[in-house]
Amino acid sequence: MKKLIRGLLDFQRHTLPSYRATFARLAKGQTPDCLFISCSDSRVVPNLLVSTDPGDLFTVRNVGNLVPTAVLNGQPTADRSEAAAIEFSLGFLPIEDVVVCGHSSCGAMKAILAGGVVNGSPNLEKWLAHGTPSLKALKENTQVGVGLPDADRLSQLNVLEQLEHLKTYPIVQERLAAGTLRLHGWWFDIGAAQVHAYRSDLGRFVPIDETEGDRLLTELSDATEEQSGLRAVQ
Repeated sequence: MKKLIRGLLDFQRHTLPSYRATFARLAKGQTPDCLFISCSDSRVVPNLLVSTDPGDLFTVRNVGNLVPTAVLNGQPTADRSEAAAIEFSLGFLPIEDVVVCGHSSCGAMKAILAGGVVNGSPNLEKWLAHGTPSLKALKENTQVGVGLPDADRLSQLNVLEQLEHLKTYPIVQERLAAGTLRLHGWWFDIGAAQVHAYRSDLGRFVPIDETEGDRLLTELSDATEEQSGLRAVQ
């Protein structure tokens, strides 16, 4: 707590002055354009990784960056809190992109790989069950995470599995069908401090370096122009 209090005082003395106008604007409402789902791991700091300001990301964090599936009527199989965040952000905020971000050395993935049994933690054990479908992909997929430790391979495959879980939500299905939402799979290598993005055309995750970043920006610009054209026609 001492570190937190000292940090808060430092923020008030040195950082807040340059953010006063930002917070004054945000007091009137929020307009984030990205829902960022990541692990609760203390080493993963979304705003730091992507250099965003307050108000830029609508963030959901949980152990293992998991997304419980929804059943046919849209009700989640677990954790209404995350389901509510998905519905609220996609239904009431100008969200255009959803990122599911896993990471290396993930304790949740190591636990799932070891059988998913966590003695003395029944809630955690039940929660991790939402990541067990990724174990099947670990045995079958020969492209994702080649050369990585099994827990890191599982972490990457889990990102892809959770993206599929997202697609079970009616509001996600509707937005995808309308072409107003994009889903992205990211993975953070903690030791290298490098974010990787999943490339469906390559079937694997690739580092977002200058070259890949430029390619992604061009791809997003083209998609935005195409969507604008469709709206104009309608």
